[in-house]
Amino acid sequence: MVVLVTGANGQLGQAIQSIVGKYPSIDFVFCTSSELNITDKSNCETVFNKYKPQFCINAAAYTAVDKAESEPEKAFAINVTGAQNIAEVCKIHDTILLHVSTDFVFDAKYVDGTAYYDRELRLPLKSEKGLTETDVPFPAGIYGLTKLQGEQAIESTWAKHFIIRTSWVYSQYANNFMKTMLRLATERDSLSVVSDQIGTPTNAVDLAEALLKIITSYHAKSVRLSGVEVFGIYNFSNEGQCSWYDFAAEIFRVNNVSINLQPIPTSAYPTPAKRPAYSVLDKSKIKQVFGIEISDWKESLKK
Repeated sequence: MVVLVTGANGQLGQAIQSIVGKYPSIDFVFCTSSELNITDKSNCETVFNKYKPQFCINAAAYTAVDKAESEPEKAFAINVTGAQNIAEVCKIHDTILLHVSTDFVFDAKYVDGTAYYDRELRLPLKSEKGLTETDVPFPAGIYGLTKLQGEQAIESTWAKHFIIRTSWVYSQYANNFMKTMLRLATERDSLSVVSDQIGTPTNAVDLAEALLKIITSYHAKSVRLSGVEVFGIYNFSNEGQCSWYDFAAEIFRVNNVSINLQPIPTSAYPTPAKRPAYSVLDKSKIKQVFGIEISDWKESLKK
C-alpha cells in the first residue's frame, strides 16, 4: 500500500515521518512543496502517475492566519485551488484522499445564527461536547474561508475523501504556539496571553496517528457506518478544553519554566484576523467509526 503525503516539511508532515516505523506495511512517499506543488495540477499528475498511491494525505496548506488577510490570493491558491487539484488527481487514480482542515471554518460566536459561546461565563451555550461535523461553518477571516472553500472543492470533486478538522496544532516540529512560548520565555521575564478564546490543543503526532488509523482501518475494510461508506468530515483534536493562557501556563509548568504570565482579553491583543471565541470540537464521530482513543491535551503535551 502506497501513501503519498504532501507538505512533507510542514509540522504534520514531519509528525507523520516520525512514526512511519510503526507501519511497516505502508510504503510512504513524502513530497515537499518543491517536489509536489499542489497549485500546479500538471505537477500533481506527474507525481501521481509515478507513485500511483492508494491513499493521499494532503498536509500542504497555507496556515499564516494573519498574513492571509493581506495576501488572500496566495491563501486561495494553496488552500482552495491546491485542494481541488489534489482531489481531481485522486479521482483519476481512484486514490482515497485525507485532507486536513481547521476549526477556523467556524466563527464560533454564532452557529446557524444562534449564540454559541458566552465570553463572560466562558461556557458553550449550544453543547458541552463542542462543535460537531454538522454545524454550519461561518468563517470570520480569509484563512478560515479558504479552508472551508477547499473542503467544498473536495466535496464537489471526489467522493472518496476524509476531511479532518483539527485545532491548535503543536509539536516539536516546525513553528507553533508551544515552541513560540518556550522561545519567548528565554527572551522575556513576563508574557501576556489571551484568556477568552477557548479551544483544544492538538499534538501533531496524535493527529498523524489518527490519520493512519483511518487509512489502516479503511484498507482492512473494518469500518462502515450504518452500512454505507464512511467518507466525509470528521473532527479530531485532543480531549478537554482550555484558553491560550491555560495552554501557555501548562507548557511552562511541564517544562519547569518560571515566568510572569498574565491573562488578557482578546480586545487587548488585536490581530489582523479574528480568532474563534470557542472552537472545541466534538470527536464522537471519529471515535465511534474508527475506534480511535484520544488522549487528554495535558497528557499529550507531556509527550
